[in-house]
Amino acid sequence: MTTTQADTQSDDLNALAKGGRTNILGFFIRLAGRMPFLFIAGRVYGAEITGRFALAVLVVELAALIATLGLKRGLAQALSHTGRPHSHVVADALVVALFASVCASALLFVFPEVIYPNSQPTQLERLLPVIVFALAWSDVAFSALAYRHNVGAQVTARAIVEPWTISIAAMAFSYITIQEGLILSYVAATLAMLAAAMVPLIRMYGVPVGWKPHPVELAQLAQRNAPLAGADAIEWASRNIDRFILGLLFPPAFVGIYYMAQQVATLAQKFKTTFDPILGPVVTRSLAAGDKLSVAKQVRQVAFWIIAVQAAVAIALGVTSDGVMGLVGPSFVAGSGALCILLAAEVLAATGSVSESALVYVARHRNLMISVFTLGLQVALSFAFVLLLRDMGWPEAYQAVGPALALAVSLTIGSVLKGVLLSRMLGASTSGLRLGLFAAIVACAGTGVAISKLPEWAQLTIGIPLMLAAYFLVLLKTAFGDEDKALFRKMPRDQDPVVNEIP
Repeated sequence: MTTTQADTQSDDLNALAKGGRTNILGFFIRLAGRMPFLFIAGRVYGAEITGRFALAVLVVELAALIATLGLKRGLAQALSHTGRPHSHVVADALVVALFASVCASALLFVFPEVIYPNSQPTQLERLLPVIVFALAWSDVAFSALAYRHNVGAQVTARAIVEPWTISIAAMAFSYITIQEGLILSYVAATLAMLAAAMVPLIRMYGVPVGWKPHPVELAQLAQRNAPLAGADAIEWASRNIDRFILGLLFPPAFVGIYYMAQQVATLAQKFKTTFDPILGPVVTRSLAAGDKLSVAKQVRQVAFWIIAVQAAVAIALGVTSDGVMGLVGPSFVAGSGALCILLAAEVLAATGSVSESALVYVARHRNLMISVFTLGLQVALSFAFVLLLRDMGWPEAYQAVGPALALAVSLTIGSVLKGVLLSRMLGASTSGLRLGLFAAIVACAGTGVAISKLPEWAQLTIGIPLMLAAYFLVLLKTAFGDEDKALFRKMPRDQDPVVNEIP
């Protein structure tokens, strides 16, 4: 290996480590910010209103994801392969996302029953689709910032600005309107997040002086990213279609309970998604240099970090699931079983999710085919499990766990397929599993058994910290190497991989 290659790999590792440190901090800040909203939604608004809100947000976020046209990950590749000013490329991406957002919003305005399938929306609720552009622009802005290794802006916006805005707004709007309060707070939080994304974007890239829209180039940009858009939409659907299926088969209150379990479980999943913007640019640069072994190494490294954190969260919250769901409200304890299954699903899906970050560049169509197969399997199993439990005469609360179980099974199969495919494409292993990880899991689970006899308040306040301490102590001793320690190593400012200059 040449000195230049070694330096490049070191810079890539530093970039990933810096993103990891920021994301770990952001994860705990996000947890602290999201819990007040879940508490307010559960205790003040109730399961039925929360379920109605969950279905509405489901449709709007899907529309916004499609409106980005794959630019969440495709923008890094576009910036890596252009001779134009980067501010112009970002402006192109924003215009494409805006046009797609307007089209999506228009469809939802015409067909509001898609957003509110079980109820008649009020005049204010009919305006919800206008927020699609804000979600799409935020994603594009975060991708552009991450290309310059600025992950902090996304963590600030998603972990501080958005969750605390929605929590405060939900409490304030509850004194004005219970039916519309959650929707209005969501709109306020999304606009606040957009502002938190656009300000650093303009500071880092500047105003695109001399830029003019070129319809042909804009259309080509959208066309090139169509497979990425499909992969993004399918991955998102795999995490949310279970909620939609529940809305078809059960009353809104069941959707509300499941939504709360899903929100707690996806705190772990969000730790993975915040790595996407920083991993994408690193992978594209290595691929552009033809260095497939470096890509495999980067995927292994990030996969290990993500699995390590998600496994700790899954065990800690799974053992205390009754107490965690009880914080939201007594009626939500029924969702503790779904919470445990969803937490396990996130860990099982981690390898495939990280592998996809590279597959979208080296085998995007085959990756899309696996994603379509996985989603189809999930839908089929969801209906099959629910109908089977229904025929067996099980209570509705148990039937409602069917979609969560289907998610875990399908994500596991999809994760294995994507991991194997990427390993073959790169000619090297991409698995993030290590023997020390299993030792840490055993230590954490053993501590969980020991604290399970404590009262719920003690499990939450004392038990969770003890489980996490046992887990990470064993993990650091048995699974961490020198490269993993980069997560905790503070670099001098002149060696910081954050890029501020505009090429």
